[in-house]
Amino acid sequence: MLKMRDLHDVPVLFELMSHPEVFPYVREKAQTMDEFYFLTRKTMEAEENGEVISRTIMDDHLHPIGTIGLFDIEEDHGFLATWIGRPFFGKGFNQRAKEQFLDELFYTQGIGGVFMKVRKSNTRSLRAVLKLPYAGIANELYPQVYRKINPHEEIYDLFVITKEHYLSYQQFAGTVAAEDEDVS
Repeated sequence: MLKMRDLHDVPVLFELMSHPEVFPYVREKAQTMDEFYFLTRKTMEAEENGEVISRTIMDDHLHPIGTIGLFDIEEDHGFLATWIGRPFFGKGFNQRAKEQFLDELFYTQGIGGVFMKVRKSNTRSLRAVLKLPYAGIANELYPQVYRKINPHEEIYDLFVITKEHYLSYQQFAGTVAAEDEDVS
């Protein structure tokens, strides 16, 4: 479902990113295909330097449908940015991609926490983050980060997924699933 970013996917991803219901919420916007090639190459180089972690989200047929990445990594925390193309809204890809990405971040990349800033007016993203049982509102837990993302006015809500909460949830969900199998 996730793969390393590569330049082969740029044309499809650019088309999906350009949709008016997607474009306003993309972190690294590109107005042209050439600009998107440049941004993708820059992201790939930043990953090689340990500055970001970025993946392409694939559908069930292994076609690229969006991207997910961790940016602004400082002190084992970073900001999650994800987008999915309009034809794939509401099909569960976003949540599955997040969980696979979080597994990688917490189990293999040494990340301790993932911040998500969500525009208060973006109801689709707010609904998506509220579906994550291991995510918590962090406006008051991390006031310095909240002020950093809202320097002039309160545009964003801040959410956090800590490694501890995520691993606890995974352990709990695994226990419940095992108990359900024992009952069957």
